[in-house]
Amino acid sequence: MKPAFAAVGAALVVATAPAAAVDIQYKLLVLAIPNRYHYEYIPIARDSLEKLAKLHTFDFTYTNKPEVFEGDLKQYAAVMFLNTPGEELNPKQREKFEAYMRGGGNAIVVHRAAIAQPNAWPWFEKLVGRTVGNHPMIQTAVVTVEDKSHPSTYALPDRWLWSDEFYVTTNPYRIAIHPVLNVDESTYDPTKIWPGQVTHGMGKEHPIAWYHNVEKGRVFVTTLGHNGEMYRDPQYLGHLMGGVYWAVTGRQAAP
Repeated sequence: MKPAFAAVGAALVVATAPAAAVDIQYKLLVLAIPNRYHYEYIPIARDSLEKLAKLHTFDFTYTNKPEVFEGDLKQYAAVMFLNTPGEELNPKQREKFEAYMRGGGNAIVVHRAAIAQPNAWPWFEKLVGRTVGNHPMIQTAVVTVEDKSHPSTYALPDRWLWSDEFYVTTNPYRIAIHPVLNVDESTYDPTKIWPGQVTHGMGKEHPIAWYHNVEKGRVFVTTLGHNGEMYRDPQYLGHLMGGVYWAVTGRQAAP
């Protein structure tokens, strides 16, 4: 396990999707840093994003180097934290990102990126909109579409069978969010967790993807996307691309 982890970490450098012979609509920054439980997804997600970029005519920088936040963030229509929490940024980089959002920048937060160390960077916790506690083991459950008008749900059926870690969240900062997906807790066991740990469900209202506005920008959060194979799944990629599209443009269908 360790050699594979090291290989991924050593091989990944700042990479930009090749420019196509068409007008590029926008640029996306993707920060994907390997960690203990999330590293195999990195080359798979990069490959899938390259295909999406060619299909939807956008450009992106895919990197595991947080130093990119010390550069010109204004060139990016949105920043994606892909299984990479904000704690990976140092104080200077955090200041640059906060300034980017105050200036009208946008963000996409994916799965592990939604987990923040309590009180380590409260601003980022507020950007996510919810605080993630522990979570049950990966299980198959029914995900329900709560907002059909949002682009992140266009590729999904009203009831979607999906297997993931369904994060349990709280709202200590009283942030108003707009849920787009919920998980039906009657379709899995919210208490199924590792020995020595305890978790509980959230009841009928258990959002697992949402959006809201932060500073002058837009933020889309999906807590789905635990393992690598998910980044090959067409429905998941449609969900993720819809989140990117909304974060970049703010456009969605009339309710």
